[in-house]
Amino acid sequence: MRRNLLVLMLGIVLAGCGGRPEAPPEDFVNQTHHSDGDLWTIWKAAQETLAQEIDLNPLQRSFAGAPADIRPGDARALRVAPHQLRVGSEPDIASSVLLSATGMDRYNPTGMIACPQPCNVRYAAAYSVYSRNLTQYAASWEDQGASFTFVLEYEFENQILAALGYSLKWR
Repeated sequence: MRRNLLVLMLGIVLAGCGGRPEAPPEDFVNQTHHSDGDLWTIWKAAQETLAQEIDLNPLQRSFAGAPADIRPGDARALRVAPHQLRVGSEPDIASSVLLSATGMDRYNPTGMIACPQPCNVRYAAAYSVYSRNLTQYAASWEDQGASFTFVLEYEFENQILAALGYSLKWR
C-alpha cells in the first residue's frame, strides 16, 4: 500500500513537469533606440488598424495595378500580442550596391535593406520573418519620427496578420 502511494505521488510530480510548454512572454526583444513603451504604442496602433480594415495587397497594387483586396476588420487582431518579437535595425544597403542590383539610383543612406526569401521584393525599408519572430528595418529609419512609426506599424500589422493566418503574399 505504501509503495502504491509513493508511486502515485511520484506520478503526480512528474505529470506536473511535462505539461504543454508555455508560450514565450508577451514582449519585444528591443534592439532599437526606442523604448518598449514606444514599441507597444506602435503595436497597439497596428492592432487597431487591422480591427477596422485589412489591406491584403498593397504591393500587388503598386507593382501590377491590381484592384484592392480590402477586407473588413478582424477583432481578433486586438488579442494578438508579440511573443519575444525581436525588433531591430540593419545597416542600409549602399547606394552603389542598390544601383548595380536594381538600377535604382538613391543617395546614401538609401533607406533600404536586403529582404530575404520569400519576400516579393529584393530590397525594402523593412521586413519580417514570422517563423523567427523577427522584424528588421533599415537603420536610417530609426530617427525619422512618424516615418519610423509608419514603417514599423506596417511590419507589426504583418506580424499580427501572420498570427491570424492571413495570406501575406502581397504585403
